[in-house]
Amino acid sequence: MEESRVNNSALYFENNQLSYCGQECRRIPPALQTMYGAKVKCLDLSYNSIETLKGLDQFGRLEELILDNNKLNDAISFPYLASLRTLSLNNNEIVDLEELIDKISKRFPSLTYLSLLSNKACPNQLSDIDKDDSDYQRYRYFVIYMLPNLRFLDSRRISSEEQKEAAIRGEFMRVRRPPTDECDALPVQAKGTPGRALPVDFGALGKHRGAYGKCNYKYTGKHSEGNRFIVNSDL
Repeated sequence: MEESRVNNSALYFENNQLSYCGQECRRIPPALQTMYGAKVKCLDLSYNSIETLKGLDQFGRLEELILDNNKLNDAISFPYLASLRTLSLNNNEIVDLEELIDKISKRFPSLTYLSLLSNKACPNQLSDIDKDDSDYQRYRYFVIYMLPNLRFLDSRRISSEEQKEAAIRGEFMRVRRPPTDECDALPVQAKGTPGRALPVDFGALGKHRGAYGKCNYKYTGKHSEGNRFIVNSDL
């Protein structure tokens, strides 16, 4: 589909809510920006192939932005949206959590609901079977620490206990990634030098303990998955 054309049969606009889903768009169609940008408070662009948010600055009144099931990655760039309260980025290609949260904190000062399920940046079993509940809880502490105005994160309301714990520990929950050239910085063994085996602790043999966790999150259905967990009384 040409990016400049809009499939009117897939377009829904009512009560300041605009939906344009499942059209394989790689960017926000310019026609939507021109026709609806100044009117829209809720924008749903789920199930497209969006790679860039160029033109989002035309939607200056946005309060809710749904971008589930697209192709947004760490290169994502946001305009400043003072009124945005809800951001859903479920099932995209975001890996660097710290970079993403830094951008969000600077661009969306009023944000109270954020959902990142099924991104590598969100460490639970939806994105990585090797992650468990403790990995996910550390992630929550870090995000809550960085975005203290949040009330919901993913499918769960943020509890007062989490807020207290995040204020104490959240800063230390960030994930540090080794530089890509770290392996190159390691000393190289000289040719002809025999390798030296690591010492073996025979007393520890047979005592290794595995870690097991359960996934409490289920991600099914279509469009705006994160919002199904919110009722009007929660907002």
